[in-house]
Amino acid sequence: MQSSPKPEGWSSRLGVILAVAGSAVGLGNFLRFPGLAAQYGSGAFMIAYFISLVLIGIPICWAEWTMGRYAGQYGFRSSPGIFSVLIKHPMGKYLGALGVIIPVCIYMYYVYIEAWCAGYAWYFLIGKINFTTPDQVSDFFQKFVGSTQDGLVVQRGSNQVVLFLVIVFALNFVIIYRGLSKGIEFFCKWAMPALIFLAIIILLRVLTLGTPDPAKPDQNVLSGLGFMWNPGQVGKELLNPQLWLAAAGQIFFSLSVGFGVIITYASYLTRKDDIVLSGLTASSANEFCEVALGGLITVPAAFMFLGAAGVAGQGTFGLGFNVLPLVFAKMPFPGFFGTVFFTLLFLAAITSSLSMLQPGIAFLEEALGVGRKVSVTLLGALTALGCLFVVNFSKDLKALDTIDFWVGTFLIFVLATILIITFGWIMGVDKGFEEAHQGAHIRIPNAFRFIIKWVSPAFLLIIFALWVLFNVFGWNIDTGQFQPTGYVADLIGQPGKEPNQVARLSLALIGIVVVFTVVLISAASTRWKKKLTGIKAN
Repeated sequence: MQSSPKPEGWSSRLGVILAVAGSAVGLGNFLRFPGLAAQYGSGAFMIAYFISLVLIGIPICWAEWTMGRYAGQYGFRSSPGIFSVLIKHPMGKYLGALGVIIPVCIYMYYVYIEAWCAGYAWYFLIGKINFTTPDQVSDFFQKFVGSTQDGLVVQRGSNQVVLFLVIVFALNFVIIYRGLSKGIEFFCKWAMPALIFLAIIILLRVLTLGTPDPAKPDQNVLSGLGFMWNPGQVGKELLNPQLWLAAAGQIFFSLSVGFGVIITYASYLTRKDDIVLSGLTASSANEFCEVALGGLITVPAAFMFLGAAGVAGQGTFGLGFNVLPLVFAKMPFPGFFGTVFFTLLFLAAITSSLSMLQPGIAFLEEALGVGRKVSVTLLGALTALGCLFVVNFSKDLKALDTIDFWVGTFLIFVLATILIITFGWIMGVDKGFEEAHQGAHIRIPNAFRFIIKWVSPAFLLIIFALWVLFNVFGWNIDTGQFQPTGYVADLIGQPGKEPNQVARLSLALIGIVVVFTVVLISAASTRWKKKLTGIKAN
């Protein structure tokens, strides 16, 4: 008689911690976080950042670990299935759909950026990137990613990034096909230590640069660190609502909360597994990579070579792919350090992109009742089409930017709010704490009962409301007037300007993923309902 396949699960506590840490440690740690800190005044930003970490980051993290493991005891692994356990109302499972839609849509453009990192690492290695002027670097970046015109996929002679994309995309699915323990866990067990090792090499080089240009004595290592970390006018800067929005948004990217990833990962744990300490350990590992490594590398290095003017106003892409290549070009052994840094970024990116695939895999397996081979094939086809869309409409990175705004920011705020309210008010803080402490080696401080039930939801709702006012309706806090932002104008147009068709198509792509997910949930409802009848009411 053929034995049934062994249920998927994690092989070790260290493995799941590194997998969750790998999900959290991404491009945002080494590019987005330093850029935001420099932009908003490091001292004030760090205060808002750590307040957001305590009030929403850690609470949502513990909530996801707890709710995921709880529902996993009843055999549910996907976010919709988990929510069908947590929320008895029929609409519960549809709220959980966000935990599939968000990571799948983000993967469609994130793997594209991942290919940039792989390409830059390779070109630094073979000596093709050795530019000395901003125009040279900017021109290379625009041609490489196809931001000057659409149709990058079919262009001849200027679509090198597509080759790297194919390789990176395939690598993600080869790893994810191997499953949790043999795929994600195995890869993260060596990728995370390698990532930290490479980051330390870059950090030591940055901290020993001294004064790279004797003609510019003010641009030294201490001034570079000061530019990143000096307090500035903290009191005044903390009154800026945009600073709080940036800090809260960075926490979501930083800890990978509100993505639907952690809740899925936790569903494969048993009640003997410690989720309180594991969650805190994974979060701490991420904070080390972000604050102690990312915060000490990127901006200080750029400041020492290019000064404040070369750093100010640079976005994530500008800082990572335009500014830093210039910095490495001015260092001794530019090829070596450029290769090391972009390999580091690639490892950070792939450990995150792998985590974005597992929620979709778990959902397809659960909704369709299929095995990993079928689920991987279906998800591969869906994300490949989405990725081709993003790459083809590469002019000004419009498709990427649109999906990132509406899914990678807007929907993450929504799901994070749903998660913390579900834990604090529907599951209940008392029951949630009791469940969290099953197998725990440490206890969650009692103060977090009040924080999770009252402070976290209020903080999130206020931040989300402000975010919508500023970034959707374009509220000018000084004049009190509203002017729809570019993201809204792209969809509805404005006087003298037609709607942007690529932005509309991008929103349609998101809609297709939403409809696909909802239809599968509806089709699986009867089977899930029968499964849920075996769950005793608590």
